Amino acid sequence: MSNIISYYNNFDEWGRLDREPIEFHVNWHFIKKYMPKTGYVLDNGAGPGKYSMELAKEGYMVTLTDLTPKLVEIAKNKAHELNLTSQFNGFYVCNARELNNISDEQFDSSLMLGPMYHLQEENDRIKAVRELNRVTKKDGIVFVAFMSRIRHILTSLITPESWKPNDNIDTINEFDQSGVFNHKDEGRFTGAYYFNIEDIKLFMKSQGFESLELIGSNVGAILSNENWDYWRNKGEQEVKNVLKLLIDKSTDPYILGISSHLLYIGRKVN
Repeated sequence: MSNIISYYNNFDEWGRLDREPIEFHVNWHFIKKYMPKTGYVLDNGAGPGKYSMELAKEGYMVTLTDLTPKLVEIAKNKAHELNLTSQFNGFYVCNARELNNISDEQFDSSLMLGPMYHLQEENDRIKAVRELNRVTKKDGIVFVAFMSRIRHILTSLITPESWKPNDNIDTINEFDQSGVFNHKDEGRFTGAYYFNIEDIKLFMKSQGFESLELIGSNVGAILSNENWDYWRNKGEQEVKNVLKLLIDKSTDPYILGISSHLLYIGRKVN
């Protein structure tokens, strides 16, 4: 995990969600739709805490965890800066596979919007979801983010020089079979795992969750900066209309494969 910690130590994850706002806005729309009105919430693998801060603003009592100490410290400072510290029950550096600081069935709802990107071994993925199940109350709602394998294949074909070693068809075919991606260039997004879309609901069901929705969080990833400039030049209202369209279409199963990120929403049943 050291290479992943090193990557996030040098990457502006808070800024990424500002630069690519579609993912945040779509996810937040569905989090608000399914989240209980009040309660205790875990943001597991929270990074710098962008979702945690919004949850705290809404009055939830939030516990934040992440693997990267620097990001936990950033989140703690953000909470202080925004006068939200009283809405947090703790900021913990820990691995999603072993939430040792957290007791059973503590949370009314739990988010895990990052760890599944980086668990390349199936046993580790199972451990992380079992931990999520353990700390969430029965009938609690969970939000789990995944990355789409087919989308990464398409991205590799479009910009192969940016996704080495997926700059040749043999390696892309190997990735198609494994879902495992380790960037050849130092300092780039690496240590990653991408799911086949059809496996996500079955995987979560096998760990005690009932599926409620599977959405495309970032269908807007297909739009270039030039595309966005076109819509921005039409005015703020037109951008809001584009965002509304992408939110409306995010539940369409036929577009899941072109979204760079997916959001699974489920309920703990056992």
